Amino acid sequence: MSTESNTKTIQGRTGSWELVIGLEIHAQVASNSKLFSGAAVGFGAGPNEQVSLVDAGFPGMLPVLNKYCVEQAVKTGLGLKAQINAHSRFDRKNYFYPDLPQGYQISQLFFPIVGEGEVLIDLSDGSQKTVRIERLHLEQDAGKSIHDLDPNATYVDLNRAGTALMEIVSKPDIRSAEEAVAYFKKIRTILVYLGTSDGDMEKGNMRADVNVSVCKAGAYERFRETGDFKQLGTRCEIKNVNSFRFMQQAIEYEARRQIEIIEDGGKIDQETRLFDSVKVETRSLRSKEEAHDYRYFPDPDLLPLELELAWIEDIKKSLPELPDDKRQRLVTQYGLSVYDATVLITEQARADYFEAAAKGRDAKLVANWVTNELLARLSKDGHEITDSPLPPEQIAGLVELIETGVISSKIAKTVFEHMWDGKGAVTPAEIVETHGLKQVTDTGAIEKAVDDIIAANPDKASEVATKPQAIGWFVGQVMKATGGKANPAAVNEILKAKLGL
Repeated sequence: MSTESNTKTIQGRTGSWELVIGLEIHAQVASNSKLFSGAAVGFGAGPNEQVSLVDAGFPGMLPVLNKYCVEQAVKTGLGLKAQINAHSRFDRKNYFYPDLPQGYQISQLFFPIVGEGEVLIDLSDGSQKTVRIERLHLEQDAGKSIHDLDPNATYVDLNRAGTALMEIVSKPDIRSAEEAVAYFKKIRTILVYLGTSDGDMEKGNMRADVNVSVCKAGAYERFRETGDFKQLGTRCEIKNVNSFRFMQQAIEYEARRQIEIIEDGGKIDQETRLFDSVKVETRSLRSKEEAHDYRYFPDPDLLPLELELAWIEDIKKSLPELPDDKRQRLVTQYGLSVYDATVLITEQARADYFEAAAKGRDAKLVANWVTNELLARLSKDGHEITDSPLPPEQIAGLVELIETGVISSKIAKTVFEHMWDGKGAVTPAEIVETHGLKQVTDTGAIEKAVDDIIAANPDKASEVATKPQAIGWFVGQVMKATGGKANPAAVNEILKAKLGL
């Protein structure tokens, strides 16, 4: 069985299948305190050090809504081009779990704070696609069960209990593992730009439940025409995926698993599954509950949430420049390619670094150095651009030397290596001076090198008349003779004159 590249179909034994995916992204709200208590939020505290009586579910403790978390949810909704609901309500989702001390989770089912929106995603073939968002709602996180401290006991850490989460639910518009990953990345980028979540997946601050189903080719179009979800097949939910790579692997495995079951005459059970990253497979966790199994009802301790339209407008005015707008500006203002601009806006810090380095310089050249040499070296040495050993001024200084003809692009790579090894302590100009790396622009010196090489290779020189491309060999020899320091344009010009081209 193989997935066809750049298509929405998968070939099985009985024909073509379509993949349908919806994501429920849980993003921790960037806030200093929890959604319904004043307890601190932060990573690295000792077990149960950040727990209030409200979080611990003590009798008689009443929740108090954190206004800042509401503001962050509204800001996120605006960033997702979504409808902000002036009226929303909190509900109790009732279920038992050891790390849920209240015996219920406060969430929003019937009246979420944010309604329908949309996100534009970028795909590897250069195309774009709009994924519709169904809703965003606020809810509190549960605690954490720890199973590996004692072979005979499970420990419970309630530090996360009550932490504010935004659950962002997509419509079933995603049709491949690549699209799912692109959507997950785009949502993370938007949240980080907005400052409403740090998007740190390693710490569990952003994760996704992935709903996957398969159906025969053509069924998805019938669903879009009729709205009949039965057309899409039975979905399975893969819980708590917190890695782009794991998401890709989990979806691809789950799609193959479902197709093989159906083609063998079986049926898909609606269930919740986990992804095993070691075995690269999904496995059953429990049968999937329906909404009515949770006995939702309005939380009696919280009034309905009523937002003033003027307050929403104030939040809207405070929005920063978002990724898609920034990309368009980089293309327009700096003349960058869409590809380079897309690479730069993926992380806000990248775009900021580029703009700082590009002041007064050749922006396209700066973009090349940032997206190629710098990002490659950062990745290789385990750095993020936020802790780059080279500040933007260093890249700007290097580009200035290339622009003014002090060094060639080839010599610039050597200068960059010295810059990196020195961790930015020495300027590019000082490196060029210290190591004698200035480009040779003296035409007399270049002419002498050209004459010497032509004189030593008369056969190759006569060959150029019938094979003009052979001049490349002479260029290489002159550059070698000058230690790579000769100005390439001058070398070509002198060679053409000497060889009669």
